[in-house]
Amino acid sequence: MKDVTKGTAANEGIDAQLADIYQGRIAAAQQRFAEQLSKALASQSPAAFLDSQDAFRYATDWTQRWILAWDTLRQRGNDFLAHERAGLPPLLHFDSETILDGRKFDRPVNYALLRIVPPAGIVIDHDKRPYIIIDPRAGHGPGIGGFKDDSQAGVALRGGHAVYFMIFFPDPEPGQTLLDVCEAEAKFVKHVRELHAASPKPVVVGNCQGGWAAMMLAASDPQYTGPIVINGAPMSYWAGAWREGDGDNPMRYAGGLLGGTWPASFAADLGAGKFDGAHLAQNFEALDPAQHLWGKYYHLFANADTESARFLDFERWWGGFFLLNREEIEWITKNLFVGNKLVSSELSSGGGRAFDLREIRSPIILFASLGDNVTPPQQAFNWVADVYGSTEEIKARGQVIVGLLHQDIGHLGIFVSGKVVRKEHAQIVSVLESIEALPPGIYGMEISERAGGAPGEPEYDVQFVEYRLEDALERLNRHRRTDERPFEAVAALSDLNQNLYNAFARPWVQAWANEPSAKLLRQFHPLRFTRWAFSDLNPWLWWLAPAAKLVEDNRQPVDPNSAYRTLERASAQVIGATLDFWRDWRDATSEAAFFQLYANPLAVQPAAGQKDQRPPGRRWRDAAKGELPFVRQMLEQIAEGGYAAAVGRLAALLRTAGETIPLARVEARHRFAVENLELLPDIELADLRRVEGTQEIIVRNAPERAVEMLPALVSDPADRERLVTLIERAIEFHSVGERWLGEEQRALLARIRATLLQPKALVRDLQAVDRRKLRRA
Repeated sequence: MKDVTKGTAANEGIDAQLADIYQGRIAAAQQRFAEQLSKALASQSPAAFLDSQDAFRYATDWTQRWILAWDTLRQRGNDFLAHERAGLPPLLHFDSETILDGRKFDRPVNYALLRIVPPAGIVIDHDKRPYIIIDPRAGHGPGIGGFKDDSQAGVALRGGHAVYFMIFFPDPEPGQTLLDVCEAEAKFVKHVRELHAASPKPVVVGNCQGGWAAMMLAASDPQYTGPIVINGAPMSYWAGAWREGDGDNPMRYAGGLLGGTWPASFAADLGAGKFDGAHLAQNFEALDPAQHLWGKYYHLFANADTESARFLDFERWWGGFFLLNREEIEWITKNLFVGNKLVSSELSSGGGRAFDLREIRSPIILFASLGDNVTPPQQAFNWVADVYGSTEEIKARGQVIVGLLHQDIGHLGIFVSGKVVRKEHAQIVSVLESIEALPPGIYGMEISERAGGAPGEPEYDVQFVEYRLEDALERLNRHRRTDERPFEAVAALSDLNQNLYNAFARPWVQAWANEPSAKLLRQFHPLRFTRWAFSDLNPWLWWLAPAAKLVEDNRQPVDPNSAYRTLERASAQVIGATLDFWRDWRDATSEAAFFQLYANPLAVQPAAGQKDQRPPGRRWRDAAKGELPFVRQMLEQIAEGGYAAAVGRLAALLRTAGETIPLARVEARHRFAVENLELLPDIELADLRRVEGTQEIIVRNAPERAVEMLPALVSDPADRERLVTLIERAIEFHSVGERWLGEEQRALLARIRATLLQPKALVRDLQAVDRRKLRRA
């Protein structure tokens, strides 16, 4: 009875919170609508519309713009048909050549590796690490990472890097799975590594869903990949921003409101075993109906004289829709979208090994935006807490994780915005020159504009601010991720519905579906139909092209600031505001319905005998700093480790915890390492970072003993002499534009050097003293 009463009280508390949140969201939507309406109508003056000549001129201008806008849509339809007839090739801005074709592999996949041909005037420096870009296979075709000159590929090329692109073809190979694709991508990365064996390991850039693809291949084959950059990538699918401001994450609730994964299976069965990517594109458009149903078309109409080329350029990419196999879409929806299994190491590669993200040995840069309602920052960042137990574990594994957060850009803007490319992506490229020199830990990357840059060409300063995982995740998830619990119920219900569909509905759907009916459904999908129906394929539009040519020859535009154009813009703003209000109401209602369904005690409690599958991201709360078992184990080995441990401890001793690190200092550290390679331990850079991370934990927990016992790590005379030389060079090293070492650090190095030059007997005494301390402990 007590449990029932407790559950009822909890449910009443949830209901009260839901009501408050829902009312707050609706009130905020109403306020925005009122503000937009007031702004649109504020400048209207009825007296300005009394001039009949102005009305006639506006009517002429309106009709001409209407014809030009519709002719642009006709050209879009023609481009769409031509692009499909050509086989939907990738819409890269740059020339390219095929290096590997996955369709010829033993287990064929519809992927290929391209090399971007550098444009005239760009020289590739083969000593620099190459870039590999993976675009999302989320409905549209590849190319967004190299869509224009100011793109991820463009900034990498201008930096002198060789650039490779992983593309995919419209139709999947029969029987291919996501694990086959992952294996093929690993072969691509390995091949690029072989082509550039003398350079550092390649950077792998993953956009959106290409981000988790990049992480999976880096976890399965960490020896071939360099730094990983994932942009707007949903890694922790259950995460979001509930009750934080008035921002919505509507995609977060789609799986639960649709009853799980079975709709994707149903759509794939109707497609005769293939899932139409146009469904994913349509879901994306539904997130912003004001833009996709009205805004972009009005913008074309309002600027019909100048907007056509830009509109058509973007629509060429947006209008290409690709297919996935049934096995692929089911794997994605079950294991990622609904199951959220990537961060829990529950997924296995083709070889049977689990995808353990902790096995990634290269630095990881996470780029997300607060304005992204497809991949909110929580989905981009929370996986760190899901796979690592603490800040100490990140350091002990030698991992470097850098977060970069934009304040307002939308999901597509992360990849295609020229401003974002010139600022954030360009700085990421500059950072990756030396990011492997960062000490292990989790950092925020901050970019500030530097005064004195040329007009129109701003310059930027980059610095890294170190955070503890516990603090960073607390700031990002102000409500302790309690809103992720209902997604466990979604996953359970999804499995039930999927099994029911497989048993009772799937046989009937597959019996009726066939290839001709699947092609017919695809051709009449709204996103395809609205393109080919407004093309030269439609005989009713025979007059449009000649009429547009006539308009261009006799164009009579009116003043953009005339009364009627002002009224037109105001009317367009009212329509857009109305659609925005409808979207806000829909999203708020969807969120409330989701939590009303799943955030009740009966839904989130595990069944009898069932393991509690609460989000693993709270593991980092289980132990305080210094209380973790592996920390105690490291402290017990304070006098062990040899030369590598001594170098790692030196680096840790020279750090100031939580300090802001300018990029210039990172570059100086990198240059010092390059110029003194013969004095560094002969191990992989990733292993050296791991050693430094473990030594930093020792230094932070026992700083005096760490200094005292340093000579014990180099009992061998050759190692001790080598370490002394390294210290002397560090003291003498000077970097350009950034202070290398402070006076306190130089004094510490001098003290350590003096200790190392003392007789060997001291080292034996230190080791004996440390053993006695450990026995007493």
